[in-house]
Amino acid sequence: MQEFLDKVKVELKYRNYSPKTVDAYSGALKSFFSFLGDPPAQVGGYEKYDEFKVKKYLIGLRDRGLSGQTTNVHLNAIKFFYEQVLKMPFKLDVHFARKAKRLPVVLSREEIAAIIAAIANTKHRLLVALAYGAGLRVSEVVRLKVRDVDLPNLQINVREGKGQKDRVTVFPEKLKNDVTQFMAGKTADDFLLASERGARLDSLNKSLGDARRGRLTERTAQIVFERALKKTGIAKVATFHSLRHSFATHLLENGVDMRYVQALLGHANIRTTQIYTHLTNVALKNIRSPL
Repeated sequence: MQEFLDKVKVELKYRNYSPKTVDAYSGALKSFFSFLGDPPAQVGGYEKYDEFKVKKYLIGLRDRGLSGQTTNVHLNAIKFFYEQVLKMPFKLDVHFARKAKRLPVVLSREEIAAIIAAIANTKHRLLVALAYGAGLRVSEVVRLKVRDVDLPNLQINVREGKGQKDRVTVFPEKLKNDVTQFMAGKTADDFLLASERGARLDSLNKSLGDARRGRLTERTAQIVFERALKKTGIAKVATFHSLRHSFATHLLENGVDMRYVQALLGHANIRTTQIYTHLTNVALKNIRSPL
């Protein structure tokens, strides 16, 4: 099993897939290989493609309550293994699981202000404010470096965002003084919101690589948000990513063209941005129930 997992990791890294995708695909294939057995019970081992077993495995994931999105990750990993690693000349005749269509949770401007005000730690407060004010993903805001912030032009250069793509987004002018203070004494390659604990450890208490040393973890940022949300008493089932949803929705409410919002968010497809139009329909908001 390990031999094939190593081959997959090498191929993914060679194709410049993100570390998250490498971990997700590796975990999915380890689960799939375990399902087949170690060593695999089927004739031909892991290299023998059996469409029935793939479907049975995916059905098992859904029966365990995994979402359509997670099931699709497993399906993509299996497809990558057979088509890109083993170079098997066949068409994977398995349909993708349907994803549930849910509207994103959006916080009002007043709720955003309350959440930020509920955070006592200055760095943590700036973390949440930047994520909302610039529409950043949690992975992007914790990785911001001093060189990424262009204060004179009020812009942030997001490097290697989702899909390993760079983009430029807006910098909230209200945070200019706070960010200037955090930049003081730091080099261009220092993390803007660096962790004061130095080197970080993973779940096995092993030191992480240099690329992650000195920065806040994504989980730390999420916990900061969760605690602040609970402190405010806001009942919405919001997550750190709701800050980004709120950024997009509020820009559209302000009349910003959808194409500009798409660029700021880094969406490859305009249809991804269009979901926020369901939340900004002013005419719909003005309709009152007849009851």
